[in-house]
Amino acid sequence: MNQRDTNVFTASSLEETFNSTQFKKDFANRQENLAAFTHFLQNKSAEHSEHFKADAVSFLESVMSWKFPNKKITDDMVAKAMSVIVESKKIDCPFPTPIDSKFTFIDLFAGIGGFRLALQNLGGACVFSSEWDRYSKQTYAANFGKLPFGDITLPETKASIPQAFDVLCAGFPCQAFSIAGRRGGFEDTRGTLFFDVAEIIKKHKPKAFLLENVKGLTNHDKGKTLATILNVLRDDLNYFVPEPKVMNAKDFGVPQNRERIFIVGFRKDLNITSFNYPEAIPGRSRIEDVLEKEEVSVKYYLSTQYLSTLVNHKKRHEDKGNGFGYQILENDGIANAVVCGGMGRERNLVLDHKLTNFTPVTKIQGVVNREGDRKMTPREWARLQGFPDSYKIVVSDAQAYKQFGNSVAVPAIQATAKKLLEILGLLDKR
Repeated sequence: MNQRDTNVFTASSLEETFNSTQFKKDFANRQENLAAFTHFLQNKSAEHSEHFKADAVSFLESVMSWKFPNKKITDDMVAKAMSVIVESKKIDCPFPTPIDSKFTFIDLFAGIGGFRLALQNLGGACVFSSEWDRYSKQTYAANFGKLPFGDITLPETKASIPQAFDVLCAGFPCQAFSIAGRRGGFEDTRGTLFFDVAEIIKKHKPKAFLLENVKGLTNHDKGKTLATILNVLRDDLNYFVPEPKVMNAKDFGVPQNRERIFIVGFRKDLNITSFNYPEAIPGRSRIEDVLEKEEVSVKYYLSTQYLSTLVNHKKRHEDKGNGFGYQILENDGIANAVVCGGMGRERNLVLDHKLTNFTPVTKIQGVVNREGDRKMTPREWARLQGFPDSYKIVVSDAQAYKQFGNSVAVPAIQATAKKLLEILGLLDKR
């Protein structure tokens, strides 16, 4: 290996390095450094790219030292390598940051990037993202070329957020607050993930925010949780926050009965005093619109023994007057909400008679059923959430089901964000 090799450290050789097993092993504890590096490469504006530059240069130097252990890596060599990488279209990915973006946003509790897809579709540039789950980060990076930072509750993670951006997006988990005897304000939310969202809003003062949560937030802790959230956003942080709205994914072009609460807010100095959430779009999507047209693997088909277990389980609950149990969907109907665990897959079974090879490829008890009963595939779940087929699924089926079950419905987010951006005058008019 000669010095000339280090001077042509290109984007393709960088990706090859990142994908090597040894690199992943040796740099397993350098995820935040890698996040800074990819944020530097994927932020198109000079302002936001500069925010990550020092950390990115330092990380590249460590990568080059690792790749060329017998060479002294100089500042000049690192600068030349960085220049080549930047000029060679950076890191390739299916959904890069738009070059001519019209607004900026940050993506908190990013999951696999449902918010990001929606806002990029509207012409936005994501200048910061964070997500703690290692497998979700893997999927996010594969699709957006940007590894999310980690735990947003850590001061060092918050310190990585650029000072200026237009919109904050977050699908934060729902937690109860300790507000006994107090007014239910900012300090009362300490120790919860909403506190971290509020703290970031307080420091960075974005023009607006878009929050999404489970429908149960409306009556969580007898309504105290939502009341505290709204009190903090309106009074402590000084944002105009219209009444939140529960919206259903099925009203925005995907065949899934998924109700979620949406909360938007606008900085009061912008003098925005009204907001109308989006109305349902015309038409109706059906299950058959998202099903695979070709034969899928036998691994998605239920065994006769497992199917019998589901039937008996459902009957026991029916005998007790409960509606719990598996469900086979009609092709012209809609799916139940996809969730990350429990009966999520079993409540969204479909009939598919295209299977020709009934030889199991996984360990099952019994034989593969001949009635066509199967689970939906991860790709079909992706479509239920509004993810395009070009979206990469790079994890196991178990992780993919979890990721799509935890994600937001992209079309519902996009419709709401469109309304928000129109009021702000930031909507991409291309």
